[in-house]
Amino acid sequence: MTRSSSPTPPQRSTSRKATAPVRSPRWRRPAPWCPEVVRTGSALFTDLYELTMAAGYVRVGIAEQTATFDLFVRRLPEPRQFLVAAGLADAVDFLTDLSIDDDELAFLESTGRFAPDALDAFARLTFTGDLWGVPEGEVVFGNEPILRVTAPLIQAQVVETRLINLVASQTMVASKAARVAIACGDRTFVDFSARRDHGGDAAMQTARASYVAGAAGTSLVAAGHRWGIPLSGTMAHAYVMSFDDERDAFRTFARTFPDDAVLLIDTYDTEEGARRVVEVAAELADDGIHVRGVRLDSGDLAHLSRAVRAILDEGGMTETSIFASGDLDEYRITELLASGSPIDAFGVGTQLGTSADAPNLGGVYKLVADASGPKMKLAEDKVTLPGLKQVWRVERDGRSTHDVIALDDEEPPTDARPLLHPVLRDGALIGPLPSIDESRRRAATSIAALPSRLRTLQLREAPYDVRRSAALDALVAELTARHRAG
Repeated sequence: MTRSSSPTPPQRSTSRKATAPVRSPRWRRPAPWCPEVVRTGSALFTDLYELTMAAGYVRVGIAEQTATFDLFVRRLPEPRQFLVAAGLADAVDFLTDLSIDDDELAFLESTGRFAPDALDAFARLTFTGDLWGVPEGEVVFGNEPILRVTAPLIQAQVVETRLINLVASQTMVASKAARVAIACGDRTFVDFSARRDHGGDAAMQTARASYVAGAAGTSLVAAGHRWGIPLSGTMAHAYVMSFDDERDAFRTFARTFPDDAVLLIDTYDTEEGARRVVEVAAELADDGIHVRGVRLDSGDLAHLSRAVRAILDEGGMTETSIFASGDLDEYRITELLASGSPIDAFGVGTQLGTSADAPNLGGVYKLVADASGPKMKLAEDKVTLPGLKQVWRVERDGRSTHDVIALDDEEPPTDARPLLHPVLRDGALIGPLPSIDESRRRAATSIAALPSRLRTLQLREAPYDVRRSAALDALVAELTARHRAG
């Protein structure tokens, strides 16, 4: 994906005097390059304790020491059997634009929490470290690093909140979209979720993540504009009700969009609506206009789709497709298709954008190494894996057999490929990121390579095999023994 360029952030002061707190403006216009109030690279998109820890690092002189953090998901939520990595492109935008501008610095000073040395460090803050990441569209599993950040400690610490926010939420939606795609089989679906998503940022991210993981398009025009995602849309019931005769609504819409007319037929009586489409289509055919499809948005979709199909076929409209929407998810789609419903495509909204059955992934970001060596957390149920690591996917005959989490300097297993790739070096992008279509192809390939038992909607007794290397196990045992010995 080609990253959008951003104007140079405002100039920032590099020193602050210990004067009376500066009162932050009650309102300020958002930066012109960002559609949200929080600009892309604002380091204030962080939890307060990230900044208080950073201030502590500055005070004892370790803020510039190198540290490495892993971002990962501890375990897959039921009934997920795999995840689809997403959010890397936004993470790169955030890190490469990272800064605290004058207005933001004035706000931090006004809180009275931070000493002048901390404010000076915040004023100079940029990201100068390295980022390794799993490419968008790649399948991942629990405890496997999705991002690995190596940077001066102050930098690596303050980016935690935003990186989790970007990667976990988009991976959550992409994983849901992949399940919907599995349910659809050879049918297609589009993202209809924008009006139900949790804010504008979420709607844009949902459209992108869904497309990467298998959606054929989106209804969100802004996402089509930004990323070239195919757009899909028909009409609302309000349009039909704006005409005294339902047939006039159909005629007008078809004449307005003669090459792409999909007519909503359930405003009043669905089956009667289908008959009226047949009537109107016969009139329009003389002008070379063909109705591409009809849409069902309510009622018993299994029964109505069969009834509508029969009416259309009897009227000679055998090529006219049936599109269904209305609080759908992978489970309802599976039921509809299993019942023989002749539905050709689906619009999936609320359940997709909120990943309703598994609305969070519990992404975490943990210190795994610093200037003193590998680090490991031993808290019950929250043990972390120490050191710089690589994840290797072993593949044979085009199928993924298992993954191995290993130390970064180990020899790779036979028939394995690495999942983590270098993205930023010394704060700069190493090369262009994959396009959204390349990420989409990667997702299709990596999902198809999974064992067939995982490409289903129900949990199986045999999850995907994720192993640890002997060297990593040895390091875990060494650090565990050292900590328990005090």
